[in-house]
Amino acid sequence: GIDGPAAFQDDVQKIGSQVQILTVGQSSHDEDDGEKMASGQQQQSKQDLRTAMQKKGISSSMNFDEEEDEEDEDSSSSSQLNSNTRPGSATSKKSNKEAASAPSPSTNEPLIDVDDLEEFAVRPAPQGVTVKCRITRDKKGMDRGMYPTYYLHLEREHGKKVFLLAGRKRKKSKTSNYLISIDPTDLSRGGESFIGKLRSNLMGTKFTVYDNGVNPMKTTSSLEASILRQELAAICYETNVLGFKGPRKMSVIIPGMNMDHERVSIRPRNEHETLLARWQNKNTESVIELHNKTPVWNDDTQSYVLNFHGRVTQASVKNFQIIHDNDPDYIVMQFGRVAEDVFTMDYNYPMCALQAFAIALSSFDSKLACE
Repeated sequence: GIDGPAAFQDDVQKIGSQVQILTVGQSSHDEDDGEKMASGQQQQSKQDLRTAMQKKGISSSMNFDEEEDEEDEDSSSSSQLNSNTRPGSATSKKSNKEAASAPSPSTNEPLIDVDDLEEFAVRPAPQGVTVKCRITRDKKGMDRGMYPTYYLHLEREHGKKVFLLAGRKRKKSKTSNYLISIDPTDLSRGGESFIGKLRSNLMGTKFTVYDNGVNPMKTTSSLEASILRQELAAICYETNVLGFKGPRKMSVIIPGMNMDHERVSIRPRNEHETLLARWQNKNTESVIELHNKTPVWNDDTQSYVLNFHGRVTQASVKNFQIIHDNDPDYIVMQFGRVAEDVFTMDYNYPMCALQAFAIALSSFDSKLACE
């Protein structure tokens, strides 16, 4: 498909330039000369970041040196994180072409084993592998506009797709409340397949993602801690300085990883222990704070632009990339529209499918994200 500013000319005129977040293809005029030098500096900053993140217990979210030897000299130090997530500026022409002909990480099929959906949904992506998915929105049925069902599929080679998760808004809930299930036909709260939920505050600007454990408010305190529900993510949407004109600001808070690369278990017993409370009180030990990457204003298209490397083909306010501020080139998650009711959703370590899917659902729902 066409990927690049030309694809959006119509869209831009239609929707008003300020809030379009477009996608650009790989820029082809990178200079090879500056490349080797930049690569060295990059390696340096990666090392600093690694030390910083080790203190946070998330050192492994950048998998630096393991495969260094097989890398081409020209390519940047972290290109094994999937060359196509690097922005155009970070890789030379030469290594881009090589990246295109090299097998993409999705050919490591055995790494993405989805036999046990329940286990897969909460397992962090393997390091160095981008898990590529798509979300389809189904508006059929009686109240189609209000309560669509969202289906998440893993993309396999040759256009095959594997069902992962389904999500739907609950009807009788005061706040937005999405049930997430590993059975596309059973989206009930009491069902065996219920795996998690996404709940918003009254404003529709803050969301929390839970697994299928027990709500601490609904149990007696003598219960085992291990059956209490875990919080897997919190998402906050804020307007930016331009009010509603420019791109939204998203903050995503997820539990940190321990030294064995397992997710730290966060099971709040009261309001003060929640991810949102910790984040608001700046108590961010054992949690990771992520943000959406700020799109760059492009004068030619009169729009905001992010580089999705061909994974997103339609302009939409909802397109976003999630990064850690210390390493803006490492895309933890990206989401964007490819057709009227079809979106791609790709995620990397340390995120899991349930976290990423719920974050995407929040972006459909957020009062701020869809102006």
